[in-house]
Amino acid sequence: MRQHNCQVLIVGGGPVGLMLSILLSRWGVEHVLVEARPDTSTHPKARGISARSMEILRSVGLEGQVREAGLPTEQVALYRGASLVDPDFVRTRSAEGPDAHRPAVTPSPGVICSQDALEAILVVAARQRAGDHMIWFGHRLKSLGQCDDGVLSVVVSGGAERIGWQVKSRYVVGCDGAASTIRQQCNITMAGRTGLRHYASVRFCAPLGAVVADRASASYFLTPPARGGFMAIDNDTRWIYQYPFDPDTENPARFDEAQWAALIRAGVGIEDLDVTVVDTMEWRMDACLASTYRRESVFVAGDAAHLTPPTGGHGMNLGIGDVDNLAWKLAAVLHGQAGEPLLNTYEHERRPIAAQVIGIAADIATDNARSRGRYRIDDRLLLSATYASAAIMPTATRGLSRIHPDGQLLAAEPGRRLPHLWLTGDEWLTGDEGLTSDDRRQSTLDLLGPGFTLLHGPAAAEHWRDEAINARQAGLSVTARTWSAPVPSPTHRSAFEDMLSLPKTTALLVRPDGHIAWRADTTSPRGTLTAVLNTLLAR
Repeated sequence: MRQHNCQVLIVGGGPVGLMLSILLSRWGVEHVLVEARPDTSTHPKARGISARSMEILRSVGLEGQVREAGLPTEQVALYRGASLVDPDFVRTRSAEGPDAHRPAVTPSPGVICSQDALEAILVVAARQRAGDHMIWFGHRLKSLGQCDDGVLSVVVSGGAERIGWQVKSRYVVGCDGAASTIRQQCNITMAGRTGLRHYASVRFCAPLGAVVADRASASYFLTPPARGGFMAIDNDTRWIYQYPFDPDTENPARFDEAQWAALIRAGVGIEDLDVTVVDTMEWRMDACLASTYRRESVFVAGDAAHLTPPTGGHGMNLGIGDVDNLAWKLAAVLHGQAGEPLLNTYEHERRPIAAQVIGIAADIATDNARSRGRYRIDDRLLLSATYASAAIMPTATRGLSRIHPDGQLLAAEPGRRLPHLWLTGDEWLTGDEGLTSDDRRQSTLDLLGPGFTLLHGPAAAEHWRDEAINARQAGLSVTARTWSAPVPSPTHRSAFEDMLSLPKTTALLVRPDGHIAWRADTTSPRGTLTAVLNTLLAR
């Protein structure tokens, strides 16, 4: 059996595993990704990518590609009618619903992009950044065992699994989905509600572009007596038909292509429609949460850690948030900048958020009256996630991580994501590493790098820059950013200060994942920053 050593072994090559690979490459962490499938997904599966996920994609330079692969903004709408040709249809643009606030609070509004298209983009980026030889499709984790200094994993591939590797890694992250091998081998249990609903998902081709030209939407819900609904892949020839069924009375696995075509034609409302069924898959709507996100040197993320009903569109997005939280912490520990206890904050921060989202999504899924207006991504849940852990000061003793109940998205408080504000020209923030203003339209989130970022007002600017330099000399990754002065518009400067609650004497320490770790209000910060970072990083 051949041997291979790496710092992190990623098991699972879906969106969450591929995103983790890209993030670990950003921080220079040597890793291997193994995926049992020979290639990326061919089925669209998840389609809604939230604003927070798009912000994370933006941070690694992939937002533009994903947006281009998605549906046009004007087609992000919900359709309801007796069929696709119903003259009395109702169409609701998402921008008219509860997410209308998005352009004001994020530089990266969400997009509808099918999972197969997303994975195709992510796998190219993962291979380019980690090296093609580190992304192993067609390889399956057979077993793993924990040892004193990491994990020994057996990975197999080839016909009859004759080819085997023993991979020695410091850590393993299971991103291997709902039926996670990692979770099972580590005896991590799942608890919650299962079988809330059952669906058959039928991928098909039909010339419907002209049919929906005046009503193009992302999701088409059919009203009784029709059953199910349609999900647009391109609003032209590529589609998904979602068929709800009761497993006690129906078995869609026995339906042949002619039966599926007949159901699709009935839903569309065109009897002689040319339909080609590509494939079908059955899935069950569950609402479950893992008992723990960590077992010694092994972590779980994405569907391996939580199963979320699709109502609200949070499943894949929760997983992307998981690895955005975990990746920088793994890197900090592996690079000697943080102590091992920092990794415990992954579960402390992410599991309570998942529990809240699962509860909300499950309630909507089991209440038809509410779900009629809520089968869309609600970005407020993920954008307002507030962390509480030992990696946040001073909120570590203020309860669990939570979704902020008032939905406010602009507060610059420890634990929250740094609020977004557009900066242009002289509104740029200068830094201790020679950053200068330019004419590009940038978000406050674009100022964040792979390390910590210290954002502060002009008062005591020199002292804060010295603090950042001293912290780097102590082996810590931190960059200082000073709000430029003067700015061309005093009103806009006031808006900046009001939004971030950032008086001239205040400084915000922002983590690599964009969440505020610490807030200070002093003109004499001498020695403070390094001490705070040492505490946050469990050094």
